[in-house]
Amino acid sequence: MLNLYYKPACPYSQRVLKANEGIKAPLLLLDVRADDTAMDALIKKGGKAQVPYLEDTERGVAMYESIDIIDHLAKHYGNGQAPATADPGNVCPID
Repeated sequence: MLNLYYKPACPYSQRVLKANEGIKAPLLLLDVRADDTAMDALIKKGGKAQVPYLEDTERGVAMYESIDIIDHLAKHYGNGQAPATADPGNVCPID
């Protein structure tokens, strides 16, 4: 299962979602702003309130950082090549 903890307004989350339009990995989207349970799980699993955060339960991998997530999705669920994405700029805090 591919769990993506994200915040819809976060440009880094949007970067992953946009890249995944081409990769087509079967992501389960967990909106940490709309779901307190998702936020609690994110902090418990990842240790910090930061998105995007990918949990790939099939491969036993979890990670932050949009570019790392995109590379992982492309390598394991796409054609191996990460699609080009725009630089979203500054950090997007959860709070």
